[in-house]
Amino acid sequence: MSKKSIIPEGTSKPIAPYVPGSMADNILYVSGTLPFDKDNNVVHVGDAEAQTRHVLETIKSVIETAGGTMDDVTFNSIFITDWANYAAVNKVYAEYFPGEKPARYCIQSGLVKPDALIEIASIAHIG
Repeated sequence: MSKKSIIPEGTSKPIAPYVPGSMADNILYVSGTLPFDKDNNVVHVGDAEAQTRHVLETIKSVIETAGGTMDDVTFNSIFITDWANYAAVNKVYAEYFPGEKPARYCIQSGLVKPDALIEIASIAHIG
């Protein structure tokens, strides 16, 4: 098995030992993605829709760097801090996955920074 790190241009240094994406045998694993700016500060504090859009745009950039599209996503792991944000998350999520939806799960949990409302990790089959 060959493994390749996928790091989009302009990616900031991660806050832990990981890469944005890892490709093995045409399967792309996108790390848990939080609503961080280039300095690892939380963006759009208090706005679940904007944070979800930011996270999905970041995931999209990892997938496109690997040569894929959002249509290649087969599974998403979604973590939210409050069920009150579930509808807002789903509204934005549906924009990024308008056709056949990937499998997924969603759980409520604390995240690495208190102002982060959402984190998503993805799996995509490229090529």
